[in-house]
Amino acid sequence: MTEGCAVASVLGMLEEREAAARVRVEGLREEAARLAEVLEAAEIELDRRVIAREELLEALAVSAAESTAVTESGAEQERAPSTVPVPGSTVPPWRDGLPVTVLAPDYQRILGVLEERRSAGEGPAKAKEVAVQLGLGTTPAKVEGVRSKARRLAERGWLLQETSGAFSAGRRPVAAPGAGSSA
Repeated sequence: MTEGCAVASVLGMLEEREAAARVRVEGLREEAARLAEVLEAAEIELDRRVIAREELLEALAVSAAESTAVTESGAEQERAPSTVPVPGSTVPPWRDGLPVTVLAPDYQRILGVLEERRSAGEGPAKAKEVAVQLGLGTTPAKVEGVRSKARRLAERGWLLQETSGAFSAGRRPVAAPGAGSSA
């Protein structure tokens, strides 16, 4: 009978440890859920900041281009427009016959990665996958930069954005700004 009590005592001790482990696991799950919410909020804030910076760079580039155009017209110099993209330059809406070379190098690289995926028979890619294929790694800032650029390309018809947030190669015409319907 002493042997039966020892087994029951060991069994009870194991049940207590199991219960303590369950409590710890549940606590860690709650903490992970809370941290996931904090991370999501931080990623949204980072995305907003990246987009704001890029929009500012874009606006400054347009302003600089307008200033240059006014200066050149004042001097009555006639030159062919430059086809070399400038880093931070605007992304023009895609239209038939517009070469990829009008885009800044970063945008061209993103298009290249997605077109290679399509050629290989692979489906759409998330920004994180594109960042890795570009050799940028998976740091949130780099991924958000790629996401912002890919989103801009999709908005202007150079890429297709899936409902899942993934991007794929493909073109679609987009209406030029200010070209609304007359209805």
